[in-house]
Amino acid sequence: MDTIRAMQVFVRAVELGSLSAVAREQQSTQPTISKVVAALEKEMGVRLLERSTTSLSPTEAGRRFHERARRVLDEYGEAVSDARGMSGQPAGRVRVSAPASFGVLRLNALVLAFQQRYPEVEVELLFDDRFVDLVEEGVDIAVRLGASLPPNVVARRIAVSPRLLVASPDYLARHARIRQPADLARHQILRFTWLAAGDEIVLDGPGGQAPVSASCRYRVNNSLAMRESFLAGAGFGMTPAWLVQDLLDSGALQRVLPRWSGPAQEAFLVYPSRRYQPERVRLLLDYLAQAIAGLPGLTPV
Repeated sequence: MDTIRAMQVFVRAVELGSLSAVAREQQSTQPTISKVVAALEKEMGVRLLERSTTSLSPTEAGRRFHERARRVLDEYGEAVSDARGMSGQPAGRVRVSAPASFGVLRLNALVLAFQQRYPEVEVELLFDDRFVDLVEEGVDIAVRLGASLPPNVVARRIAVSPRLLVASPDYLARHARIRQPADLARHQILRFTWLAAGDEIVLDGPGGQAPVSASCRYRVNNSLAMRESFLAGAGFGMTPAWLVQDLLDSGALQRVLPRWSGPAQEAFLVYPSRRYQPERVRLLLDYLAQAIAGLPGLTPV
């Protein structure tokens, strides 16, 4: 049995969800592809795929084997390219996970620019505010902002973003002037529902720290919704600078108590703790480390 080809067929079957699709891709027939997978299962002594008349999915053993087989094939492909002197053009797929708002607002454009530079690299960008299991979900790189990091991953700290108090000029014109933190008690604060410290906000500024006390009628768990709420004049709030720096620069939002700020939000690139990484993953890691740190509202570390 050609083990490398069998692994390639199996990996593509999982990715495409169909043996017929693999057969079309490889200009073969469905019975031939099915025999290749069956031979691989016989060789391993375990069922890798669950088949029905309408669907195909990996078994638990198949899911685990798929992740490792994909890495083996990546390394094999790069070894062949290197031996042939063709390693200068990276190719293949990279799966990237990122928080939804940061992904839509900032990361999407960076990834598209990367693909202009490396047209043979495929990127699958997954927006999810939960921290996904990188190995289980086949994620090569995850962008995390200020979140606690799980064990068994490598975390590369790339930037920090100060947390600022902001509001729209319209809101500030319609409400009592804010000169010091105590004045915020007369205003409406917009809060993120997932703040780790709950409702408590402590500012750092001249003379030390000051707690923020303000009534809250609106909470939201999405940064883009919070950004729109600031623009709508619904109240003031604390936000990482990357979310609103463009609006501050244009004057659409203004800083409140500009000499005061909250704890900075840290930005990390996270990847599975394994020694081997395909060249395309290493290139994207290095590119994102530099590009994210250069975004408005973020400072390299």
